[in-house]
Parts: sequence; structure tokens; C-alpha cells
Amino acid sequence: MKYMNFLIKPASSLCNLRCKYCFYADEALNREQESMGLMSEQTAQTLIREAYDGIEPGGAVSFAFQGGEPTAAGLPFFRFFARTARELCPKDVSISFSIQTNATLLDEAWAEFFRREGFLVGVSLDGYRDLHDLYRIDTHQNGTWKQVTRAVAMLQKHRVEVNALCVVTGQCAKRPQRVYGELKKLGFDFIQFIACLDPIGEERGRQPYSLTPQAYGKFLCRLFDLWYRDWEQGQYHSVRLFDDYIHILLGDSASTCATCGNCGAYFVVEADGSVYPCDFFALDRWRMGRLGEQTLPELSQSPQARAFLAWGREKPKVCAACRWKDVCNGGCKNDWVQGPDGPYNYYCESFCALLDYAMPRMANIVRAERMYRRNG
Repeated sequence: MKYMNFLIKPASSLCNLRCKYCFYADEALNREQESMGLMSEQTAQTLIREAYDGIEPGGAVSFAFQGGEPTAAGLPFFRFFARTARELCPKDVSISFSIQTNATLLDEAWAEFFRREGFLVGVSLDGYRDLHDLYRIDTHQNGTWKQVTRAVAMLQKHRVEVNALCVVTGQCAKRPQRVYGELKKLGFDFIQFIACLDPIGEERGRQPYSLTPQAYGKFLCRLFDLWYRDWEQGQYHSVRLFDDYIHILLGDSASTCATCGNCGAYFVVEADGSVYPCDFFALDRWRMGRLGEQTLPELSQSPQARAFLAWGREKPKVCAACRWKDVCNGGCKNDWVQGPDGPYNYYCESFCALLDYAMPRMANIVRAERMYRRNG
């Protein structure tokens, strides 16, 4: 393989917070074994060796850490992982590190480590204090905004590259201007908004935090207005979904599997070495095997992997006649729901509303980018 991407769960579903909408906590509850504990150094070393055995000369390996809360594995584990990854890395292979964290366990030592090792740090926080503290709570039911924003400032002081991830709940969708404005004030130049997930197997829209397609569509349209105005004024801030659509229109590749329309872009490695094809499908049904018992090539050819890739190539029937099928690409499989005529993306209405509303201005950006590229 030329490129290998790993999403690593060093602390499995363990977390010091009790976010009310946490999809991985829900996913873990739907497995026979809820938590795989903490990743051992031996498992980490096996992962690293397998990655390098499978990468082509001149290739690149991405090690991304997520949870649960990955920093619950402890800084010594991460120091060991980064040191081992660099020591064993072939000379003609490049590596990168990233982490998605709630940031509440970070201190100066973590910040210095992230800076030294070149980690991209994604911090999960929901726009502004009242919104964040509504659902992102600790074990005592207290909000965590103060701890998170303090950690963000600390990371920025250490010149760590920090991005924001904001979950779009029903409440968030009502305040796009405030959410976007507050995240910019906190110093974020790169922001990812992800639609809130309802519990597995439950009818959509029944939770206090649930996001409806109508509300999400309105949120995206208003957010695009704000984002486009910044672009016009030369104050660009990256919003991942919008960036992906622009890249697709330019003929480039998208940065997420949800927008590119292909599943299986990375390996999810749980704390015990179990491997899954997707973070949203780290369930018993899709378990491909375990590092140390099978090689990565063997895992990638497992029945579960082949079935998942085949499923990933499918698209809802309604996509065939959609004018935006080559831009949206059907969206994430995790958002598919069953309708009278077969599966469809729950947020299809949202994405169509956005693209109908914003396409003329997206086209303006595409023309400007093409001109910029021609002129060098």
C-alpha cells in the first residue's frame, strides 16, 4: 500500500467525561465486550511493525488517536509509541501523528510532547459555553467548557496545531452565527462540524439532542453564508464539509470517506489489537481480526473487510436521479436509514438544501481557485 491510515483506540471506550450524545460509548454498549482496556506497549509495537511491513517505498503512514478519550492511556504510552514509530520507520517512508481529545486531561507536559512530535490536535468542543456544558459533562454532571478552553489556550501558547470539532445537536443548529463566531474567537482556523448521532437501533429524532434534517439544512445554509463572507473578505477559515465540496468540484480528492463516497479508507485498531473497517462500525459483526494473529494484508482480505468494502460501494437508489450525486456521493453509511423504497441518507434533505442554496457561490470559489492555480 502507498498510504496507510490508522485510527487507534489506545484507551478503547474509556473516558473521564460522560457526554450525553457520545456515539462510541453507545457503540461499545452494543458489543459483546464493551471496553478493551488500555493498549499495551507490545500491541502498539505490533501495530507499528505491521504498518511498516505493509507500506510501499516512498509511502506515508498516518497514526491518528481517538477514543473514548485517548489521553486516558497516559503520556508515557504516547511517548513510547512516537519514539518506537520513529525508530522503526523506514528511511523512505513518512509518518504523521494526530489525536482527537476532549482536552480535559492535558497539561504542559502533553503540550510540549505534541509540539515536539508534530501532533495535529483536534479538540472536541461545542461552540460556546452554555451549549458545550449542556451535553459535554464530567462524571459529576458538571460542564467542562472552562477546562477545555484553558487547554486550547495552553496548546496555542506552545504553538501546537489545534483544530476544533463541534457536534451539531438540535440546540447547536439554532445558533450557527454564535457557534461559528465563538470558535473563531478561540483562534481556530480549521473547524469540523459533525451531525449528532442518535443511539444505535433507535428511531431518529427522539433524544433531547437529536438533529433533524430540516434543522441541519438550515444550519448548513446559514453557516455557509458566514463562511463565504469570510472568504470574500480574505479572512478564510476552513470548514471541512465546505472544503471537501470545493475540492470535489475542482476534481481533487475529498478529505473524508463520507464525502468521497468510499468506505474502508483506514483501519480502526482497538486497544487489544482488534481491527475494524470504520470508527462507526467497530462492532462485533465487522471485526476483521486481531493484530499479531493475522497480518494487515490478511485482515484487509478478511470476509468482513471484503463485505464492508462492497457495501461501501453501494448508493441509495434515490441518488441515481439526484443532480448532486457526484458532489454528495451519498454521504456516510452511518446516516443511512430505511425508507419505503429502500435505504436513504437521513440528511439527504440537508445536503440538497445546502447545495441548491450555495452552489453558485461554490462555483465562484472554484473559478477563483482555478485561476490562482493557473497563475501559480
